Amino acid sequence: MVKHETIAAEMKRLGIAVIVPTYNNAKTLRRVLDGVLSYTADVIVVNDGSTDETPAILADYPDVDVLTLPHNQGKGMALRKGIRHARERDFTYAITIDSDGQHYPADIPVFVEAFAPSTHPVLLIGSRNMDHESVPRKSSFGNRFSNFWFWFETGIKLTDTQSGFRAYPLKVISKKYYTRKFEFEIEIIVRAAWKGVEVKNVPVQVLYDPDERVSHFRPFKDFTRISILNTVLVFLTFFYILPRNFFRSFKKKRWSDFIKENILGSTDSPEKKALSISLGVFMGIAPLWGFQTAITITLAVLLRLNKVLAFVFSNISFAPLIPLVIYASLLVGGMVYPSANTFQLEGISLDTIKVHLGQYIIGSLLLASAMSVLIGLSSYFFLKLYRQKSISAQ
Repeated sequence: MVKHETIAAEMKRLGIAVIVPTYNNAKTLRRVLDGVLSYTADVIVVNDGSTDETPAILADYPDVDVLTLPHNQGKGMALRKGIRHARERDFTYAITIDSDGQHYPADIPVFVEAFAPSTHPVLLIGSRNMDHESVPRKSSFGNRFSNFWFWFETGIKLTDTQSGFRAYPLKVISKKYYTRKFEFEIEIIVRAAWKGVEVKNVPVQVLYDPDERVSHFRPFKDFTRISILNTVLVFLTFFYILPRNFFRSFKKKRWSDFIKENILGSTDSPEKKALSISLGVFMGIAPLWGFQTAITITLAVLLRLNKVLAFVFSNISFAPLIPLVIYASLLVGGMVYPSANTFQLEGISLDTIKVHLGQYIIGSLLLASAMSVLIGLSSYFFLKLYRQKSISAQ
């Protein structure tokens, strides 16, 4: 193990503070503080309205920076205030460690050593051995549940997303948050990943001592809060983050590059390309105005199709063709669902759609299906022929 003095010097050089949120953990607080102080004097304790002996214990540490909240506001708020205070003191990183005794301050060097060689901002989460005999089964299940949703929302696989032993890059994470309780620790890592910050685990020890540890996690209330947050994050993932990331990557390409890479040069099979085109055409004609792009990219991701091809062909209803597509939809719909009112191409408008809404919806879905099959099959045969010619020319 690296000497304490070496770690202390490295923490000072990197600008690392340690934040300790605490609420009625008098049994273990002193041990945690003594362990942390053996590595650094830059310690911020957030006393979240404790009603036990915590204030008296903190009085024995005059050199520790203590933030006292008048009443209990939740772990998320305590961390938010601690992180904000660390920023104001111009620290670069903040290591957070729970005061309930489950974490070992002796693992602080693990975080410091992970930071040292990094050339870019990274958010570190201590990965506990959740199979340890002292770990409650509900905690192990909750961690697996959280890991799954974090992966679903970010595409990043981690072994532990609930550990409070973490290190945050203060200059790149968001400054404003919306959650106040335990769910904050999910919000902050998901939003960091969405901003492009690398999020990864480092191994740490864990101890769940039933005689000392006091948990303030309320299974029903806090699990409900976490579930609601994940519902919101999943919605944002599909309807904002995935389209945003796609547009950012798509904007960097020229049309010539797009044709070479995504149509002719892509390693995707002709079948996959044709299905992607077919999906795009269907979504472009279907009556999903305002949501076509988001739904197209989301479905392409879920179905593992070519996102670029699906997006491009979903724009089949671009401005000059919109009246023609609507007119064709109304004509097709009129064959299945006749109406006494007539319409002309030059008179197509939103009012026309309102009057013939049933015809338009039915017709657009039928037209979308027919064009999707027609263009998809045509694309398949063209791509198949192109591939055969390319192989024979080699």
